[in-house]
Amino acid sequence: MSIALTFLGLLLLLFTGLPIFAGLGLFGAALLAVTQGDLGSVTEVIFGELNRYLLVAIPLFAFMAQVMIRGRIVDDLYGTAYTLTRHLPGGLGIATIAACTIFAAISGSSVATALTIGAVAIPQMLRYGYDPKAAYGLVAAGGTLGILIPPSGPMVLYGVVTDTSIGGLFMAGVVPGLLMAAVFTTWSMVHTAFTHRHVAREPRATRREALAALRQSLWALSLPVFVLGGMYAGVFTATEAAAAGAWLALLVAVFVYRSLGLRDVWDAAVDACRISAMLFMILAGASVFGHVLTKLRIPQQIVETVVATDIGVTGFLIVMMALIFVLGMFLESIAIILITTPVILPAMQHLGINQVWYGVLLVINLELAQITPPVGMNLFTIKAITRSPLGPIVRGSAPYVVLMILVMALVMAWPQIALWLPGTMLGR
Repeated sequence: MSIALTFLGLLLLLFTGLPIFAGLGLFGAALLAVTQGDLGSVTEVIFGELNRYLLVAIPLFAFMAQVMIRGRIVDDLYGTAYTLTRHLPGGLGIATIAACTIFAAISGSSVATALTIGAVAIPQMLRYGYDPKAAYGLVAAGGTLGILIPPSGPMVLYGVVTDTSIGGLFMAGVVPGLLMAAVFTTWSMVHTAFTHRHVAREPRATRREALAALRQSLWALSLPVFVLGGMYAGVFTATEAAAAGAWLALLVAVFVYRSLGLRDVWDAAVDACRISAMLFMILAGASVFGHVLTKLRIPQQIVETVVATDIGVTGFLIVMMALIFVLGMFLESIAIILITTPVILPAMQHLGINQVWYGVLLVINLELAQITPPVGMNLFTIKAITRSPLGPIVRGSAPYVVLMILVMALVMAWPQIALWLPGTMLGR
């Protein structure tokens, strides 16, 4: 009963519109004061949570993404993808998914991916005769790849909270992310072939055109290869990869593209600091809340409930994924990670659930949260770009919700989809 009341109270507080960090921190502090009579060692708890070397990766990856966006390095991605796929049914849709996939490996943000690619892709798709709903849904769903294909902010947070290898999590997101992109691409081709026969198609690119397009986007394509390849080969840790990627992005933008001035570097650094400060404030609030849960023995109660009900690994995962799906309709992804993960971690460990595998399932579910109303952030991002009513965007995204649930079910049924690649890396 205390578990249900605790979480119901927190959810009601967050639904009032109070900032997430304030809701977590104030609610945790209030519970601590009521149960213990004082706030105890709250400052030490917050300092201990934030005083982690792994957290340095967050501002570095954020700075890398801001440099790539402001330096207009990503502008060539969409053109290259379209040149290579324009002859296929749904060529523009395929190009959009391809550009989202590559940009996801740069930005680590769903909203940034949807915003950047959508601003270029949606006008093109509408001009070539795509149904607006289909165009909106495709970009909204493609943008969700930003938090599954590494680098990924939510994966870093999950890794910090659970003390799981961030490099392992990043590698585990690659194959499911590419599988998700392949499923989206297949749907786009089939859907266009049967319902958008009037959409114009251009002739296949010549070898010269294809090589020219690849050469033009070489630097943009090389960055994710450099970052992920360095981690896979064991050259970088996740934090070192973030620093190396930020330096490479800066050098490319300044000396190759010559599109970044000192003012742009400053603005990129300020935006990266704002994003990081927001995340760190939420993490501080969550540390207080987590400390209170431990004091109230709520994680232990959950373990005892799991043992008593004997629902097993599959039952536990299905229940958790259903719960997170519902929470994702109302709460931010970061809040979901920080509210649920510390509580269920002991139960996961008791059941022997691989934390990397669960992390990938969690992130796929958080992708769903980006395109499920009423607070799906990618839906509002597309609305901001197009000034369209929300209804067509939601209807256009609906098929991708089903496709993402399908991919999540596949990863749940066959854990090696997620675990194979990090297994080859960690086995070296």
